[in-house]
Amino acid sequence: MAYGIALDIGTSGTRGHAVDLSDGKILSTVVTECHPLPGANIMDHLTFCIKVGNKTAHDILMDTVNKVIANLGIDLKQVERVSICGNPIQLSLFQGIPVDDLAFAGENAKRERHIVDQKRDAGVFSAVDVGLDVPDGCELCVPPAIRHEIGADALAMMYKSGFLEQKENCLVTDYGTNAEMALKIGDDIYTGSAAAGPAMEGQSIKCGMLAGPGAISDLEYDFGWRCQVLDDSITPLPGDKFDFSLGQCTDSGPMSGKAVGITGTGVIAAVAVATQYEKLWKKGQLQTPDGVMHLQDGVYIESHDISEAAKAIGAMRAGHFTLLEHAGIKFEDMKVMYMCGASGTYVDAVKARDIGLIPPSITDAYQWGNTSLAMATDILRDPELLDTLQGIANGIRANHIMFAGDKIFSQIYMQELSYWDEGMTMEMYNQNNALEGIQALPKVRGRMNVHKMVKRDIPDLGAAGLKIIHDIGTELSGKFEGCIKCGKCVKECPEKALSMKDDGTFVVKTKNCLGTACYRCEMNCPQKVYKYNALQLPF
Repeated sequence: MAYGIALDIGTSGTRGHAVDLSDGKILSTVVTECHPLPGANIMDHLTFCIKVGNKTAHDILMDTVNKVIANLGIDLKQVERVSICGNPIQLSLFQGIPVDDLAFAGENAKRERHIVDQKRDAGVFSAVDVGLDVPDGCELCVPPAIRHEIGADALAMMYKSGFLEQKENCLVTDYGTNAEMALKIGDDIYTGSAAAGPAMEGQSIKCGMLAGPGAISDLEYDFGWRCQVLDDSITPLPGDKFDFSLGQCTDSGPMSGKAVGITGTGVIAAVAVATQYEKLWKKGQLQTPDGVMHLQDGVYIESHDISEAAKAIGAMRAGHFTLLEHAGIKFEDMKVMYMCGASGTYVDAVKARDIGLIPPSITDAYQWGNTSLAMATDILRDPELLDTLQGIANGIRANHIMFAGDKIFSQIYMQELSYWDEGMTMEMYNQNNALEGIQALPKVRGRMNVHKMVKRDIPDLGAAGLKIIHDIGTELSGKFEGCIKCGKCVKECPEKALSMKDDGTFVVKTKNCLGTACYRCEMNCPQKVYKYNALQLPF
């Protein structure tokens, strides 16, 4: 039997399908609980790669990818083809391509550093050469990036959702850490990418987790707010019901006792409840008696969690604003929205519109699953699709907007932070926009038609079902001359990722480490001898 493996290399983790190449059927699915590199977002991974080295980052990622394919339950000696999809940084790390050109947006900065833009077109390569544990001769099919940080995953959301065939003005967004988005006006397509942060994936949240069994994925009104909890097939089912103003459970559901955390969509639901329905949020603080929204089974939301989610909401609304302004389109002329990714699948689209993840003018929202893994699977079944995808990518390269240096994006994002954390009114928000020549943000009006295109993020898990692996990542280690073994660096590690052996060797578990977003270990060394970037892999 000939097998194929489809991979989605995401910022929040890796997902894989085993496929029977004779009939195209999905046999099994494996996902990781997180990314193996230190950090929780794309910039953390990029910075780690640049500071520690491309080879180290590549080796850590490939170690995890090989664990994913080893758990698919197939004979790897019979694998003939592998296909991948993901954003440009993750695919570059996977292929061992330098990422310097992705780290610097300005052409002057690149020239000063003698950085050469890398080619990221579609192609077929050797799977063995990149480090996959598959037989010699196994093909690796890689789809094209569109431009810079808009990669194959963004192409996937356009291609798989129906966005490209839509005749009306429409938006599409992959609701994840990197928040790729595109606007279609007639035959013109405008693209952008907002660093929304990890909250949309349930990370950087106290009780947060990725979408998996036991995750609270939504809150539905049922004369009280009932938790929706993902079961073993990652399908949401009713859990316990709460009165948040009293902090009490008022009724138990079938998933009572089975919640272990809350995913990004559950956090979004909590934000909507706190800000729109219960009026529990004011100037950056929850207004409950103890400052916490208590959910079922000990899972809870605190003020910091809502602030983290607000950053993601603000980045996405700023991105949508920026695309519309550059295209010269008013919100009133935007009616159709496509939502992709795990968060785009499980989030309540009505609540999402209420708090700003969807433009207020949208009347029809289409919710799709993981289009990145879906497109990788399509390529696996038909490698000639690569030519079609390359043609699409070539056709939309001219209208890419770099949000990082865009004045409109900066203006709106600063407004968002003031709105969420400092109590800025929407009236003042729009007055400031008018001063900058930017359109006002209209109020949400009317009903919205929500079209659930799939029941779960990964629609087909295969006959063997879903397996989640936790044993990923590796360890970085090293000794530092002048270290007095005080252990202060270990005590200061917020994720308990750092330990010290008796002989003074430090060990960092990469999957738990916050990386460049933290560095408390290095900053708190009293002797100033601990150097994070000097740590090395054991192999």
